[in-house]
Order: sequence, then structure tokens, then C-alpha cells
Amino acid sequence: MTEEARKEIITAAKSIVVKVGTAVLTTEEGNLDHQRLQSLARQIKALRSQGFQVVVVTSGAIVAGMTRLGLAKRPQTLPALQAAAAVGQGLLMASYDEYFSALGLGVAQILLTRGDFHERTRYLNARNTISALLDMGVVPIINENDTTATDEIKFGDNDLLSALVALSIKADLLIMLSDVDGLYERKADGRLSLLSTVEEITDEVKSLAFKGPSEVGTGGMESKLEAASLATSAGEAVLVANGRKENILPEIISGSEVGTLFKPAKVRMASRKRWIGFGARCRGEITVDAGAREALVERGKSLLASGILAVEGRFQPGDVVAIKDEAGEEFARGLSNYSAEDAHKIKGRKTTEIATLLGFKPYDEVIHRDNLVILSGA
Repeated sequence: MTEEARKEIITAAKSIVVKVGTAVLTTEEGNLDHQRLQSLARQIKALRSQGFQVVVVTSGAIVAGMTRLGLAKRPQTLPALQAAAAVGQGLLMASYDEYFSALGLGVAQILLTRGDFHERTRYLNARNTISALLDMGVVPIINENDTTATDEIKFGDNDLLSALVALSIKADLLIMLSDVDGLYERKADGRLSLLSTVEEITDEVKSLAFKGPSEVGTGGMESKLEAASLATSAGEAVLVANGRKENILPEIISGSEVGTLFKPAKVRMASRKRWIGFGARCRGEITVDAGAREALVERGKSLLASGILAVEGRFQPGDVVAIKDEAGEEFARGLSNYSAEDAHKIKGRKTTEIATLLGFKPYDEVIHRDNLVILSGA
């Protein structure tokens, strides 16, 4: 990708999700970095003044809680981490409110869990609330509800959450701020070189997560690549950059060649398919033969009963199921028109036989192509 094409993708963005990692918000002494928070508030104010809609996904509650509790080291047990997050979340939001209010901007706290994206109604409620806040000129500040959800404490530092938020509101750009400049590759002579652009997140690209310039950035980059893969496959651009650099956000939006840009898919996925592919929880699995896989992936067809080899799980009509090939690799997800029990009865059979086998035939397709999402890399 040329520098001009890269710049065009970034400068065309109007709605932005900014994810701020723990490393960005932590001082060398291990405390919440209030100067950094103030700087971020000023940068987001500048973006808002230019007409951008900005949503913030933040970490930092555990660090804030540790300081208040007088803990010198990060707790090692999950309950202790959750307790620190519970203490720190209010302190973190109070700081955001103080610094944004001083600039004439209001903020709103939204605490989400993975489960809020699984169920369609909750997913839509969260999306609509974020949209309403943006319409009111308020900056949504989103964090994982660490007291009841543990996924992000264990791994990811809110990377997955930021991708799901970007998907739900169809943001144009997801900026993930960390303490590294972006994704590095190692040259033949051993030197590390920053990648300006990544066209596609392949297994080879994912392997670069363990070749970063610091121990702080290696594990974190792995989760960022997973989140970027999810977002880009739906049509969002993703950029990973160093949040410790002064005025990094205005620099990014101006089109300067900073950080690593992950190119979005050519076609933006419809809102409903985003939920099917990335938000909803799979209630079962359907294994298909090679012919069915080719028809779904290469020719955009619906899934018929004749191509099904096996059915697992307990799902009902309208539930999301994972679709796997004969090697056990998941390559698609979709809404099933049949229950697991009925799908098992008609697997491998012709469409004309369904009515005889079940006593009814509500649909020709087990999963219609309009309710089917092919996953990245399939």
C-alpha cells in the first residue's frame, strides 16, 4: 500500500474508537498517570473540535484501585484483581470527568461484559446508548465490568472489547494505544523494522507478535492482532500506535505515518452480520463436507442439509452455530433455521426429503446465506 493510500484510509474516518491500554495510563512508579489522562482529554477535545465522533475504551481501573488500597504489587489472585478494579473504577471515571469537564466536554461511564454482546437485545441496547451519547455531544468512556467478567483481566487488556465496540457502532477507525510504536518484523540481519501497513492479518503476521522490541509489548501485541483481525474483517481500519507519544491522536488523524495500520476488508459488513459473526455466542456446531464448504466460501451459497456431516450442541431455530470443515476448523457462523435435533435428523439428506423426515419443512436451507458470515482467513 502506498503512503497516499494509507493516509486516505485514516483521514477519511469520521467515527473513531480510541482504546487506551494500561501501559499508557501507568507511571513508572505503578500509579495512574494523571498527566497522560489530561493529555488524552486535550487530544480528544481537539478531534471533537474537528468534527470527529470519539468513543474511548479504557483500562486502568486496577492500577487506580491498587494506588488507593496501598498495594505495591499487582494482585495475583482473580478476586483480589476484581476488588482492585471495583475500588479503582470510580476513581478512574472521576479523573476522566475532571479533565474532560475542564475542557467543556461531558463523559459517560459504560461498563460492558462479553455477555452484553452475546444476546441480541443487550447488544442493540448498548449500541443505541453509545449512539445517543454521541448525538448529545458526550464522550462515552467504556470499560470491562471486571467485577462480574474476568476475560479481560486474564488476557487482552480490553483489546477485544474495543474491537467489539467498534464493530457494534460501525466506527471507521479503531486506534489502539499501547507503549510500543506498532508491529515490528525482524529483518534477515536481525534488525527490527516497524511495519507501516499490514494488508491482511495472516498466521505469518500473527507470529510477529512475539518479536516486538520489549517484553511489555509482546503479549499485548498478540491480543491486539486478534482484535484487529476481528475488526478489519468487518470493514474497520485499525491502527496500533504508541500512546506515550505527545499528541499522538492528532498526529494519526493528520495522516502522518506513525504506528501500524491494518487495512480493512474491501466490503463493510452489515450490522446484523456483525453480531452473528462476532457478537453472538455459538450454541452448537455443524460440520460440513468439502463440497458444502466450497459452496459457502467460494460461491456464496446457503447451507443445505445434504452437505452436513455432523451436528453437535443443543440449539434451537434462530440460534447462532459454528460451521466447521472436515478438519475441525471453524470457517463460518450462521443462524440455524432448524433445531439441533431436527438438523441431526436431516443431515446428509436431500432438501426434498425434509418434509418426509420431519413431518414439516419450514425452510429449504439449514442456514440461509443472508444469515451466514464467512470468517477471516477461510
